[in-house]
Amino acid sequence: MHRIDSVDFFYLAMPEIRDIGDGSQDALLVRVRSGNDEGWGECEASPLVTMAAWCTPMSHSACKPVSASVLGQPLRDAADMARMHQLTRAQSLDLLQTDHLLSGVDIALWDLLGRRHQTPVHALLGMDKAHPKIPYASQLFGDTPQETLEKARAMATHGYQAVKFGWGPYGRASVREDRDQVHAARQGLGPDARLLIDAGTVWDDAIEEAAARLPALREVGVTWLEEPFVSAAFSAYRSLAHQADAVPLAGGEGCHQAHQAINMMDHAALRYIQIDTGRVGGISSAHRVAQEARARGVTFVNHTFTTHLALSASLQPYADDPHAVLCEYPVEASPLASSLTDHPLRLDANGQVLLPDAPGLGVAPNMEIIRRYHQPVLMEVAGQRLLQTSSEF
Repeated sequence: MHRIDSVDFFYLAMPEIRDIGDGSQDALLVRVRSGNDEGWGECEASPLVTMAAWCTPMSHSACKPVSASVLGQPLRDAADMARMHQLTRAQSLDLLQTDHLLSGVDIALWDLLGRRHQTPVHALLGMDKAHPKIPYASQLFGDTPQETLEKARAMATHGYQAVKFGWGPYGRASVREDRDQVHAARQGLGPDARLLIDAGTVWDDAIEEAAARLPALREVGVTWLEEPFVSAAFSAYRSLAHQADAVPLAGGEGCHQAHQAINMMDHAALRYIQIDTGRVGGISSAHRVAQEARARGVTFVNHTFTTHLALSASLQPYADDPHAVLCEYPVEASPLASSLTDHPLRLDANGQVLLPDAPGLGVAPNMEIIRRYHQPVLMEVAGQRLLQTSSEF
């Protein structure tokens, strides 16, 4: 019987980590091995905290290390994946990093199963085909409207049909300054490209602050306003949605369980649910959210701001949905993130992205890049070695 023999972690980091909203400056990769097969995944979380969740000593019966629910488990099909999810969440219920860690492990397990059966992950999920997606170039606002204008022009020149600006100074300055930013973005893109705005939860749950920005967003015809509030502020989202009219709301990247995402769709009046496979519990959980979204008439879209390993994993759960046409596509990732995979998902002649028709995720890490950015980690408690990262690349 195929069982999970080993799980290895690789903490990668840029030489300098800057205090900016760029989650691509470090990465936590997960390698799972079962017999002669292996798969790769990625966690969207602080690497060292997540690694600790794998090996932390048991605190009580509902606070066990995630390793206790993974190592040695049978791995034959999706049913084994579902059972492992249930076991992990039961045994690590009070370990709040569980879902972030489970996400990377789950992605690696799906990649392994796909390679073992020589089948793309989306086919293992029961999908007949993968539809092309329209990538939106995801980047930070410039420090000034002029800088935003120039960044928008550059994306238009590169042929992107949709562009998202977020974080930076937006929402932290005056209403007028924020208006200048979104108008600069529209001017740079031209009238036809889709413009998306990401507030990065800057207003917490302050409805009045968000509502004050709506007129400018209507003027430039945004496709959505993303994350005006923290993910749990359902009533604030719902109240703003009633005022927003022509400005649809998007959110959900902060959800680390399928239940949270379902609650957002049911109670926050979202038009778009954005899910990060590296946070929500991996491909298994993201696929469930995609199915629930389709049943509710909510548009599913991935959240990805890091590597193309994460990008491929994030597209698998909704690959067959012809109506969910947008996908987040990182264009300002660090050299670590942008060079991690040997075969990144490039835009085709139509400016679209299509998942590769290759086993597993269809992409794999570049071992030389792992060697270049690898940070060795040793975790010990009272002289007992809990975890030491592998030097086998």
